[in-house]
Amino acid sequence: MEAEEVIDVHQVSTRFGEHVVHAGLDLTVRRAEIFALVGGSGSGKSTLLRQMVFLQQPDSGAIRVLGVDLQQLGDNPALALRQRWGVMFQHGGLFGSLTVKENIGLPLREHSDLPDALIDDIAAAKLALTGLAPEVGALYPAELSGGMMKRASLARALALDPELLFLDEPTAGLDPDSAGGVDELVRTLRDLFGLTIVVVTHDLDFLWQLADRVAVLADGKVQGVGSMAELALMNHPGIRALFDGPRARAAQQAADRPPPPRQTPTDSEAASKPR
Repeated sequence: MEAEEVIDVHQVSTRFGEHVVHAGLDLTVRRAEIFALVGGSGSGKSTLLRQMVFLQQPDSGAIRVLGVDLQQLGDNPALALRQRWGVMFQHGGLFGSLTVKENIGLPLREHSDLPDALIDDIAAAKLALTGLAPEVGALYPAELSGGMMKRASLARALALDPELLFLDEPTAGLDPDSAGGVDELVRTLRDLFGLTIVVVTHDLDFLWQLADRVAVLADGKVQGVGSMAELALMNHPGIRALFDGPRARAAQQAADRPPPPRQTPTDSEAASKPR
């Protein structure tokens, strides 16, 4: 039995002047999957993400999110629907004049009647959930490293306990260790809470190791959908870009390798560690 469809994009067409971005594009996202959108520059993946979160309308076609037709949505129902999803923007999108804790608590202050003390407690819990230390809550966005910024932005996206997450380039610009930490966090959130997660990314390691399905956009349409292993068997030029080249091959080889065993220190090693 197939999982429930959380997002259904049907025959969506979008153009900017003479430039056609989408030409009858179709795709579906299933509940509790990590679904990635990929494609070259100008393929329309970021535009499609904005349309899914109701920041932009296609010229034609229909998009249903959580069973709701976005094209038929009034202002009040739209506000209620937006509270069922969270968005992590590529560059964080945090307000520079607010501390991290204030940024995380902002959606709760806007959309709930909870007292300030409880909102602060919830913000601290979301901060901890994303692996950040309590003292980070008192910092301002300009004081954060790239990895901390991504985690803080993700904590804010989780403030309203959404059932659907949209992540725009969650590992872009991060060093390998920080990117790996964000990858593990995304996996943990899906596994713990059953979240449906839609990701726009160029990160080949993310695609191989986390994405349940990947949709490749090219020439205005989805040229292929499936796991990376399934896409590897397809010959469309837009799909082959994911697999041809040294970086692509390195990511595929890394995905095929089992993780190294956890090292257990010997008694003598444990005794030599400072306490």
